[in-house]
Amino acid sequence: MKEQIAQLIAAALETLVADGTLPADITPNIQVDNTRDKAHGDFACNIALTLAKPARRNPRELAQQLCAALPASANVEKTEIAGPGFINFFVTQASTFAVIGDILAQGDNFGRGTPNSGKRVQVEFVSANPTGPLHVGHGRGAAYGATVADLLEAAGLEVEREYYVNDAGRQMNILATSVWLRCLELHDQVLTFPSNGYQGFYIRDIAHDLIKEHGDRLNRPVADVFADIPADEPAGGDKEQHIDALIERAQQLLGDDYEHVFNAGLNSILADIREDLGEFGVNYQEWFSERSLTHSGDVDRALEQLEAKGFLYEQEGNIWFRSTDFGDDKDRVVKRANGQTTYFASDIAYHMNKFERGFDQVINIWGADHHGYITRVKAAIQAMGYDPEKLVVRLVQFAILYRGEERVQMSTRSGSFVTLRELRQEVGNDACRFFYVTRKADQHMDFDLELAKSASKDNPVYYIQYAHARVCSVLRKLESESMAWDQAAGLAALERLESETETDLVKQLGKYPEVLHNAALNFEPHMLSNYLRDLAGDFHTWYNGHKLIIDDVELRNARLTLSVAVRQVLANGLKLLGVSAPEQM
Repeated sequence: MKEQIAQLIAAALETLVADGTLPADITPNIQVDNTRDKAHGDFACNIALTLAKPARRNPRELAQQLCAALPASANVEKTEIAGPGFINFFVTQASTFAVIGDILAQGDNFGRGTPNSGKRVQVEFVSANPTGPLHVGHGRGAAYGATVADLLEAAGLEVEREYYVNDAGRQMNILATSVWLRCLELHDQVLTFPSNGYQGFYIRDIAHDLIKEHGDRLNRPVADVFADIPADEPAGGDKEQHIDALIERAQQLLGDDYEHVFNAGLNSILADIREDLGEFGVNYQEWFSERSLTHSGDVDRALEQLEAKGFLYEQEGNIWFRSTDFGDDKDRVVKRANGQTTYFASDIAYHMNKFERGFDQVINIWGADHHGYITRVKAAIQAMGYDPEKLVVRLVQFAILYRGEERVQMSTRSGSFVTLRELRQEVGNDACRFFYVTRKADQHMDFDLELAKSASKDNPVYYIQYAHARVCSVLRKLESESMAWDQAAGLAALERLESETETDLVKQLGKYPEVLHNAALNFEPHMLSNYLRDLAGDFHTWYNGHKLIIDDVELRNARLTLSVAVRQVLANGLKLLGVSAPEQM
């Protein structure tokens, strides 16, 4: 309906230009909005206000002229001018209720945009280091990223979902060394485990599997392992130097077998992450290995490009990228004096790889602690000749879990954390997926376990699912009483829906396509979750005040038709959020 009103306004503007009321060089931006107050009609447009100055007209006078020039429309009942020059549109009941037929005709496709295969978008999200199970903080990024990708796809874009596997670098070496030390313990050797090692239960499980596969092959005397190793922090030393020395010792003592330990830790944890996310309804087209960037030569090639363009320089043996040339607060090291490239060098190569794959837009979903990383990555993209505006970064605050009044501390290194799997088992996938996207991603979030598990109207996901189940229950009851719903008869009798709550409910249904579109293009799934809660609220209000199974066949079919339309939109929206639409509760 908004498009139709915009077309009417555009036609009126053409008329005023043609008769000389408006100059021919005006560039109108026609914006039609839903009104907040029913007394102001259904839709409003501020075009008279925006054109008043260039047209050198009083805005109310211009609004009157626009209304007079509007083409006749069977869908517009009347117009009114409000305030300084707003044009309010009152539409007919028939045009408002026409959306019910659209919903039933389009079914699962209602609200979805026309596929636009010409624009390819990549959404990279979660990408947690494979050093331990996903925890509840990662879950929010997973739910947000998956929903953003699904919304963009629903808007008509071609979307590829990607997980960047950080399978190289120091953290992975700490993991491998932690696994190996647990192997030594399982061989009945006594040692003091490093304070900076990974201490979770899963490390012992990986070590146990390694011993089953390799027996004593990985065993080495503890005395050889810790000989001349710098002291750990609890003993007055430096924990970073201690673990780095142990990594080097593990590589020396194990030789080629170090790769077995490294891969055992990586593959076990990555397999667990894949399974966990899959059970959470989060799937990817691509799992991209960081190590592949080195093996393929992409890291060297990216640095060569930057060097050829004059954006690299050497200082004290390190190679630096001139990121300050592109707005960063300081230059960044890409290769250390020892010849090792940095994480940032890999990220430069990774984004080069993304754009070489032909994506029109690249969306990175990062934890909020990566805020300072955005400028340097965009700097590198621009330095390599790509448009930095094609990279969109959305930051996600970690969700904080509370058990009663006690906040649960989470640390992958110490092993004291609540995993995503544990949270899902406690409150269910639906509550997790929905609760994670009820707020803007960059806003702080406390995850209320008790609310997520409650069967009450205060629990938004339960409230919405209950609305869907209620319609299903009515249809089952209808069948049990040997009655049938006649869709065609219901559509023909929609004028019988005369109450204010019915009109409000239908208007809410009509907003769904716009909400979906805006949620997708603004990367804000909470718009959709809030909409579904409002729709469910309008439905429950109407349902509680109107009987659906009544003797008046015509009115019964009309009300059932409205109910089924509500059920369809609820199901469509819940699916995009990764939430089920149950038929019974």
